Amino acid sequence: MRYPRGMKFAAMAAVLAMALTACGGSDDGDSASSDSSASAQTLKIGLAYDIGGRGDKSFNDAAAAGFDKAAKEFKLENKELAAKADEVDADKEARLKELADAGYNSIVAVGFAYANALKTVAPDYPDVKFQIIDDSSVTADNVSSYTFKENEAAYLVGALAALGSKTGTVGFVGGVNNPLIQKFEAGFKAGATAAKPGIKVLSTYISQPPDFSGFAAPDKGKVAATGLYERGADVIYAAAGLSNNGVFEAAAAGKKWAIGTDSDQFQSADAAVKPYIIGSALKGVDTAVYDFIKSVEDDKFKSGNTVLGLKENGVGYVINNEQFKTYATQIDKFKADIIAGTITVPDKL
Repeated sequence: MRYPRGMKFAAMAAVLAMALTACGGSDDGDSASSDSSASAQTLKIGLAYDIGGRGDKSFNDAAAAGFDKAAKEFKLENKELAAKADEVDADKEARLKELADAGYNSIVAVGFAYANALKTVAPDYPDVKFQIIDDSSVTADNVSSYTFKENEAAYLVGALAALGSKTGTVGFVGGVNNPLIQKFEAGFKAGATAAKPGIKVLSTYISQPPDFSGFAAPDKGKVAATGLYERGADVIYAAAGLSNNGVFEAAAAGKKWAIGTDSDQFQSADAAVKPYIIGSALKGVDTAVYDFIKSVEDDKFKSGNTVLGLKENGVGYVINNEQFKTYATQIDKFKADIIAGTITVPDKL
């Protein structure tokens, strides 16, 4: 059996201890056996967060929620590491290696930005099970990926934004201008147009690759949203991670409306901005992380990609503002048509 770096000597020590016990080297062999069994039942889960980390009230917090649920249900030992806004692939490689070398035998890479790092690291640790969220390009026997049809959830909140707009103009603020976030924008535009033909949709991005700071810059999110509100938008959908909080601040300052993403952001928002958050597009990152941990616990881990959309209950939406709940029936009709295949939601601009 091959062991990841950092585990080889621990494994050899365990074998030696068992041999000594079998030869009568210990008077409390039953106790030693019991301790070994208990240790074997403890999962060691490492979480490598994306920019913003735990506390972003969006994407990373959704991953944390899945882990926290698993921690309550299973016996876990865990370590969480956060990313930096200006890091490169080598930093992500080092983070994954740090967890693997420390004996964490199952590691969650939260976000597509870990793809290149995981392609390098996974082959060096064949006995470590990895999960990556939002990317399906890493194909290895020890890697499980989860991707989502974010465009379907974005379609629903696009319809919600258009139906609730009084100015006939809605907006989209993306964190980083890359294919994943463009998928959110594509769905949002399609849903808005379907609900109200002729609606005007304004879009802007906080940063351009390789600058990923747009996911963790609330001040820039506020500036971006303020610009769209000044151009006539009265509802803005934000897909910008931690920067969504800046969009909410702009909505409150201008007494406009905003829609969150990934998590039910109304629940974690500051009291001052809550009245201006009408709902959120939901993405089951929490479910994906929990399912991965449970598969390892149940010894049912499978490599390959799992795609979650409306049909799989992997994405969805929530309306928090009573004024906008009058549109729920129309939104649910769009949802049913997408699930039935009557509506095909675009995933590219």
